[in-house]
Amino acid sequence: MKEYYAARAKEYDKIYSKPERQADLRLIETWLPQNYIGKHVLEIAAGTGYWTQFIAPVAASLVALDSSAETFEVARNRVSEKHVQWLIGDAYEIPMPDPLFDASFAGFWFSHVPKSRRREFLIGLNRVLQKGAKVIFLDNSYVQGSSTPLTESDDEGNTYQHRTLADGSLHSVLKNFPTEYELIESIDGLGAHPAYRTWQYFWAFEYEVA
Repeated sequence: MKEYYAARAKEYDKIYSKPERQADLRLIETWLPQNYIGKHVLEIAAGTGYWTQFIAPVAASLVALDSSAETFEVARNRVSEKHVQWLIGDAYEIPMPDPLFDASFAGFWFSHVPKSRRREFLIGLNRVLQKGAKVIFLDNSYVQGSSTPLTESDDEGNTYQHRTLADGSLHSVLKNFPTEYELIESIDGLGAHPAYRTWQYFWAFEYEVA
């Protein structure tokens, strides 16, 4: 996965150019920042900074975490706020010693977490968040004719897509489409006040750290 996104860095943002998704994106770009006004935010899998550019202007501080230096090269040209820190690291072993943040965001990340590692990821995230911190996951809904088709599944029930990059290389990428029930179940004992919302092409899941 890390190698795939490093190779894809310069073409990643093409996913935001699909004409049929523009109306949804404008709505989300307006809605999302309102949740982070004055917050100290940890962004997981920040990538090219597409969503960072909307959160950073209203946040008190923002640490953007990603495993790929290549995607951060794109992000730094997009986000100029001085209170943004770019951190290379593993989302499963967040390199922070203390619960420093009162909010977190992950865009198009949770769908790439294997089902067997969801709790591991969420427990690790909770470790660096204050009690009551707000968490939002934003991700794709599966829409026939717009989404890349699912090509296979594994014994855990994870699903995969075959994706071709501009250089012609073919990659099998884990991409799950969790239900509202699965999302709520995943935070059992870890989060409170869950809320789920959808647009035509995207979903968002919110909760507070318990």
